[in-house]
Amino acid sequence: MTVRSAPDRLLAVLAAFDHDHPALSLTDISRRAGLSLTTAHRLVGALSEWGALERDASGTYHVGLRLWEVAALAPRGLALRQIALPYLEDLYEATHQNVQMAVRDGDEVVYIEWISGHSAVGVHIRVGARWPLHATGVGLALLAYSDAASQEAYCARPLVAFTPHTITDPAILRRVLAEVRRSGVAVSSRQVTEDALSVAAPVRNADGSVVAAASVVVPERDAQVPALIPAVRLAALGISRALGWQPRASGG
Repeated sequence: MTVRSAPDRLLAVLAAFDHDHPALSLTDISRRAGLSLTTAHRLVGALSEWGALERDASGTYHVGLRLWEVAALAPRGLALRQIALPYLEDLYEATHQNVQMAVRDGDEVVYIEWISGHSAVGVHIRVGARWPLHATGVGLALLAYSDAASQEAYCARPLVAFTPHTITDPAILRRVLAEVRRSGVAVSSRQVTEDALSVAAPVRNADGSVVAAASVVVPERDAQVPALIPAVRLAALGISRALGWQPRASGG
């Protein structure tokens, strides 16, 4: 039996919380973290004292504001969101559709902003939600601008299907990624749900590296893709410039 280190046990307590389990009792934390009740009680006490966890009147634990304060320092998280938000709000005002921004974490995208539009589509993203790269517009934009080895490694893994339209053929995925690089935008139609289409564009930092992707998500049945593409491109360009990217200096 593997003996976990103290940091591993501490992180296991925090990992017990997720979008489906935002509030947990001490017993729930013990079970989900795989720790004895005594150990869980000790670690939860230490985390609560520091502010990483908070206990309500009923005795249930929630993630504490101290973690939010620390997360705000992450350049790919809240700091990036703060810079991007005015441009995402402009994109929302131009389209009145669902607007989002995501970053890459391994083989997944993590959404760091979501502005809900007037139309209702099946994908209800929350900040912090994750999806595989190949199934979303933002994911395709991020994957397309990664290095060749990273793309090949991703194409070699099983590609999970969420609808009959989800890309599951590596050869098709490679062609889609090449088209994204050629056009500068990713269009993802009915990949996660049957009723949604997204248009995404890459966001670059000062050295030209793609660090995020911005997109708009609309109902597939009446999507006006040619009108959405320039709006999304403009938002992504604005964020990139705010991050210090100079297209002429970097060669575009």
